[in-house]
Amino acid sequence: MSDLQEIKTLLDGQGKAWEEFRDANNARVASLEKDLVELMKRAGRPGAGAAGGLSFESNERKASFLEWMRGRKSDGEIKSMFSGSDPNGGFLVPSEVDDTLTKALRDLSPMRQLARVVQVSTSEYVMLHSTGGTGYAWAGETEARTEKATPSFTKITMTPAEVYTNLPISQVLLEDNAFDLESWLIEESAEVFDAAEGSAFISGDGVNKPRGLLSYPAVTADDSTRAFAELQYIASGAAGAFASTNPSDKLIDLVHSVRPRYRQGAAWLMNSSTLSSVRKFKETTGNFIWRAGLESAAPDTLLGYPVFTDENMPDVAADSLSIAFGNFMSGYTIVDRNTTLLRDPFTGRPNVLFYMRRRVTGGLRDSNAVKLMKFAAS
Repeated sequence: MSDLQEIKTLLDGQGKAWEEFRDANNARVASLEKDLVELMKRAGRPGAGAAGGLSFESNERKASFLEWMRGRKSDGEIKSMFSGSDPNGGFLVPSEVDDTLTKALRDLSPMRQLARVVQVSTSEYVMLHSTGGTGYAWAGETEARTEKATPSFTKITMTPAEVYTNLPISQVLLEDNAFDLESWLIEESAEVFDAAEGSAFISGDGVNKPRGLLSYPAVTADDSTRAFAELQYIASGAAGAFASTNPSDKLIDLVHSVRPRYRQGAAWLMNSSTLSSVRKFKETTGNFIWRAGLESAAPDTLLGYPVFTDENMPDVAADSLSIAFGNFMSGYTIVDRNTTLLRDPFTGRPNVLFYMRRRVTGGLRDSNAVKLMKFAAS
């Protein structure tokens, strides 16, 4: 064998060995990747290809849920995946869809943007609110410490109520794979629930619904003498109107009726009609007391505090409580429990009805944090 042939034989052998090494290494890497994917799936951690940072498992749950909505999976198949579902009340909406719905509601609802929102998994939410009374004293390093008064607490129990709707959709749309079923569900339900919740958070009577901010007694007593769960109001100076002279002075009084600790993070709440009147008020220098937000995302301000518009607040009328000011995060709490969905292909033929219900409530937490303006002479 010539030297050239020997070199060729050697190179061929090395090439074959390299191909075998490459194939074995690729197989090993593929096996490791498969094991890693399975591990992430079981751990519920985000992985490659998981849209929006969702885990493989949660993606699978949401996809199966949407397939069930289209009628391609049975109730039994969904029930096996969603523990805690109630066949009489529907199946729990996957957390990924429920979170998106909650975000959509927040974007629509001023009260959800302002108030404290709590997610619970129990039948009621209990919180203790301190009503003061804690004693204190100064003492030197070696002086005895005597016992002081203990604080007083009020127990607040909030039980989520149920709000529901029936959302109709045609069977043709459900069969269309290109139709964005998830977006339809969120947009339609958010619009309905926002209308129901928005009204209840302002004026609900607390009977099978949230107790609204304006449903609590409104009195003139200040924080030192007012009973718990009563809201202080400042009179506008005229029945069903602002005072005829220096009307903005009462807005300043309303701001300073709120303690400084609550004025940090405080905001105004009123409807568009009331805001239209307030925007016309001017300082003695001729400048408007209302200021437009400098950027698209920045809120407008009134006397330096952001203004939120909620059409559920009443129009100005005799004795109306048309303006609220304060720290709503401290003053009002919204409690969310869960969202369920029941598919009904029979009642509304040829349409399919989705019976959707949410369990939610709301109520006053700290009556010192929010004050009202009453459109009255006194």
